[in-house]
Amino acid sequence: MHLGLDEPVRECQYNPICTRNSSSMETSGHKKKRTPRRKWQIFPGRNRFYCNGRVMMARQTGVFYLTLILIMVTSGLFFAFDCPFLASNLTPAIPVIGGVLFVFVLGMLFRASFSDPGVLPRATPDEAADLERQIDASNGPSGPGYRPPPRIREVVINGQTVKLKYCFTCKIFRPPRASHCSLCDNCVERFDHHCPWVGNCVGKRNYRFFYLFILSLSFLTVFIFAFVITHVILRSNRTGFLSALKDSPASVLEVLVCFFSVWSIMGLSGFHTYLISSNQTTNEDIKGSWSTKRAKDNYNPYSYGNILTNCCAALCGPLPPSLIDRRGYIQPDTPQPVSHSNGSCMYNSTQLQSHMAAATPLLHSDPVMMGGEGPTLPGKSSLGGPCASLTPSQPSLPSSMPGLGCAGDMLTLRDPDTHCHHHHFVSPEETPSPGPMPLTLPCPAHMTHGGHMNPAQLYDPASQDSLHEDSVRGLVKLSSV
Repeated sequence: MHLGLDEPVRECQYNPICTRNSSSMETSGHKKKRTPRRKWQIFPGRNRFYCNGRVMMARQTGVFYLTLILIMVTSGLFFAFDCPFLASNLTPAIPVIGGVLFVFVLGMLFRASFSDPGVLPRATPDEAADLERQIDASNGPSGPGYRPPPRIREVVINGQTVKLKYCFTCKIFRPPRASHCSLCDNCVERFDHHCPWVGNCVGKRNYRFFYLFILSLSFLTVFIFAFVITHVILRSNRTGFLSALKDSPASVLEVLVCFFSVWSIMGLSGFHTYLISSNQTTNEDIKGSWSTKRAKDNYNPYSYGNILTNCCAALCGPLPPSLIDRRGYIQPDTPQPVSHSNGSCMYNSTQLQSHMAAATPLLHSDPVMMGGEGPTLPGKSSLGGPCASLTPSQPSLPSSMPGLGCAGDMLTLRDPDTHCHHHHFVSPEETPSPGPMPLTLPCPAHMTHGGHMNPAQLYDPASQDSLHEDSVRGLVKLSSV
């Protein structure tokens, strides 16, 4: 066998070898290179996302649409049937004020319904495992009949002891005032309640919008109710009551809707005004967390002691950012190759180019030709000396190929899964295996006299497994071209 490096290089490029149809491999690779997914697409809670993750709602949104329809239909009837008469007989300010209230109500409704209420991110598997180890270490050794204590931690806030409960769903100790919503399946910071009328949880990030929604809705309901009655009375004075109802039949529907809804809306607004003034949540008030019935020295550690300060803190404080980053891209920890059905792997173009650049510097300058014991191929000369005897224009093998290493009598090729694209293997016997085992070539520095060596010394199939033998046969077929 002769090794020749005298002829100028014929440019080669390594390509991954696949025994299946290349078109199917390209199609499969194209499918794997789709746009990166966003975090809302794999969100574990029971929520619905719209507008590419910008809108976040609960799954049960039927009551929300009912709320929206009632507001829009009632207001639309008022603007269509009552406002023209009131604007011409009383003042044009009535439809203007009604329009401002209507727009504000819808704005607060959408903001409370479409925003993140303050969902706490769940623990990662590593964080959950680390927390489990901490809990097990604090509980001590366990016996056969051992029952672990409840998973509770205590913190002191303004002199009041507050218990932090462990959430077995989110695998975290919930912060103070946080609770797990069973409908959305999320832990929500400063959880107030789950409101089906807005189709979302009410928590730290949307409570102010919820309160402004119900407060402005109570004003709008009273406004429409009062001026519809005014419209009916003024028209009755002119044409009679029955004639007034015939002239404006929509006023009857508006009065009925407003009458039956104004009491509940105003009552809800008053209740939340009390909660804001005392800096409580609905969840805390229902449970009686700060009631003196639990203990004589029990008090609310979150209250500032002043009604105005509590209201400013709830309505005018800075809005905290969302903690779940629902529109962020999913970043894999390590680059993953695209797997194919035939068991081989294909990296992306940049990774493949980097592998080629690291493994094939010699092939772009000086080819290594392998032949049999007989004469070399036509036009090819043999290498008869050691590595140091190369001409200055030809780089030495160990220094010019980062993928090759000279150890003893053999050169190790560390990237055997790439092949020159000028030769294609047709049969399974000719196809080299893409396994990660290094191939070995003879180092010219340790060749026998005259540049010849025994092929049995070059490759010893008895010392290799079947996968390695396939790779050897592939290289021998390559050298015979």
